[in-house]
Amino acid sequence: MRPLSSAPIIGAVEAAAWTDAVRIDVRWTLGGPSKEAEYAAGHLPGAVWLDFDRDVCGPPGPGGRHPLPDPEALQAVLRAAGIDDGSPVLVYDDGDGMSAARTWWTLRWAGIEDVRVLLGGFKAWTDAGLPVETQAPASSTLASGESAQRPEGNVTVRPGSLPVLDADGAAAWAAEHDLVDVRAPERYRGEVEPIDPVAGHIPGAVNRFLGEDDLGDVDRIRARYESIAEPAFYCGSGVGAARSALALTAAGRPTPPVYIGSWSEWSSGGREVARGEES
Repeated sequence: MRPLSSAPIIGAVEAAAWTDAVRIDVRWTLGGPSKEAEYAAGHLPGAVWLDFDRDVCGPPGPGGRHPLPDPEALQAVLRAAGIDDGSPVLVYDDGDGMSAARTWWTLRWAGIEDVRVLLGGFKAWTDAGLPVETQAPASSTLASGESAQRPEGNVTVRPGSLPVLDADGAAAWAAEHDLVDVRAPERYRGEVEPIDPVAGHIPGAVNRFLGEDDLGDVDRIRARYESIAEPAFYCGSGVGAARSALALTAAGRPTPPVYIGSWSEWSSGGREVARGEES
């Protein structure tokens, strides 16, 4: 059964009926330990575990804390997960939508067209009384070395299918359109910076805190961005920005550009920094 709409966010009951989708578990916490043990303790039936930091993102470096993955490495991961060209994909996390949204964005960037995020994540699934399982499917690649006989997929990664900004592109966008910083207001203003080496924001950027975007309330999302004609998003390391891109897409707007390097790249490169409220 196919979902009733083409919206990129899907509820638990409809997701349960979408039986031809490849299910991907990307539960994750920023700076926290792997949640692979939680996957092993219970996951959606047939779901494949992907380590968000290792499998969905590239290694940290000059391009930021969560850069784009190498296309060949990503292709190998997705084939091991059993994804074919044309496969529909359902991704989920714990429920905040952060790692699931970045996975949605990465797969869409890689040319996979039909990708949906489970609204409310694993918690919404279990709250709905839907079944879980503990057995890893054939395509999972657990640290324990578990393997099985499921054939690999044949998906071909085609990078560049969503718009991406680099640092120069973000600066140019801020000068000509609306570059939206979705971090907490105090980080945007430069009052605190718990992670990156410099506090502040990209000159010319405006602030719309992602925590005020309820992924299940598209009317509120439309209203929040009604005055922003051509947004592009950035955050700390390109994860929250992907969540905001998902929110805007779900609200019926074109998927906006994302500055994947975000503040983690900008603040480490000696670039100009602004502080205080929006000008």
